[in-house]
Amino acid sequence: MTAVRFQVAALLAAFILCTAMSGPALAQKKYDSGASDTEIKIGNIMPYSGPASAYAAIGKAEEAYFNKINAEGGIHGRKIKFISYDDGYSPPKTVEQARKLVESDGVLLIFGSLGTSTNGAIRKYMNEKKVPQLFVASGASKWNDPRQYPWTMGWQPSYASEAHIYAKYIMKEKPDGKIGVLYQNDDFGKDYLKGLKDGLGPKASMIVLEEGYDTSEPAIDEHVVKLKAAGADILISITTPKFAAQAIKKAAEINWHPVHIISNVSASVGGVLEPAGLEISQGILSASYTKDGSDPQWNADEGMKKFYNFLAQYAPTANKLDAGVVFGYAAAQTMVKVLQMCGDDLTRENVMKQAASLKDFEPDTLLPGIKINTAPDNFAPIEQLQMMRFKGKKWELFGDIISSDPGH
Repeated sequence: MTAVRFQVAALLAAFILCTAMSGPALAQKKYDSGASDTEIKIGNIMPYSGPASAYAAIGKAEEAYFNKINAEGGIHGRKIKFISYDDGYSPPKTVEQARKLVESDGVLLIFGSLGTSTNGAIRKYMNEKKVPQLFVASGASKWNDPRQYPWTMGWQPSYASEAHIYAKYIMKEKPDGKIGVLYQNDDFGKDYLKGLKDGLGPKASMIVLEEGYDTSEPAIDEHVVKLKAAGADILISITTPKFAAQAIKKAAEINWHPVHIISNVSASVGGVLEPAGLEISQGILSASYTKDGSDPQWNADEGMKKFYNFLAQYAPTANKLDAGVVFGYAAAQTMVKVLQMCGDDLTRENVMKQAASLKDFEPDTLLPGIKINTAPDNFAPIEQLQMMRFKGKKWELFGDIISSDPGH
């Protein structure tokens, strides 16, 4: 009997040990397409060509950051495979590339793809497929709609709420001014323009002319001339980098010196102001949520030290003056944080759950005091900005950090 009992006990112990090893251990590891014990596939779509190709710096910075993570051992031992395609800033091409990433490449998610109309073209598809469309590189307010589109989340402050900040500034500093608006005639420009008008409220009549341009236009000189002719002494440039630089140049050419506000997406020193000419960019206004890589005030900042070290080691040809590089680094850092939070549950559902659970996360290149927070009913990670004025070779911040949420 003793021998039998011993055998039973041994078998029972072996069963318990086997269950302990196979049950919870395996149960903890959950994967959807694009994830495994060794790899995480991330898709991305960028305008490496076309009218918005200045933003290619974002995708290149993100790739370099993921290379850094891989060199350091990956995320819980898994290497990131970053698959980034060019869409030329063309919505039909974006659709084609998204389908390729999801259906052929089998990515776990699509991260950081750029553009309002381009991301708008794939939003329904991504949500029908239940594939995360995470940290969209566009400030359109429509990315914060978790009820209708639970698989799509933005990252940067919304254009509409950024425009509210400019409206407040104008009404305080130049209440009798005449506003001329140069805007990109697409979802990006229209969303921003609506935010500006909402912010101005009854004072929207300050706008004397709205000039829309198409990205297919080689130059926007005629629009700038019309805005000056309308008597505007405030110019709000709702433009992407190529056209923002053109507007700065043309205004100088025709000796027009309005209060000039440019949208954050075109506030890059290296990508916009240097090509336009630093001497004619003096005094331009904008707002930011990221540190300026050209500003020596950040040289002793711990976060920017990490950023500069990253550039030296993983992206030596990147231009630290290009705001797209700073943006791409912070966005990729946020993506890595979410994947770290996922642990061994790399299902698409858990990715979205963790993305909606960020608490006071501070990427290295965000301004001090600006933190990323999300919730299941709030898909707007960054909701703060600070006004800034271009002086010399860099932006100078002024005023307080302001919540970009119109409701705050």
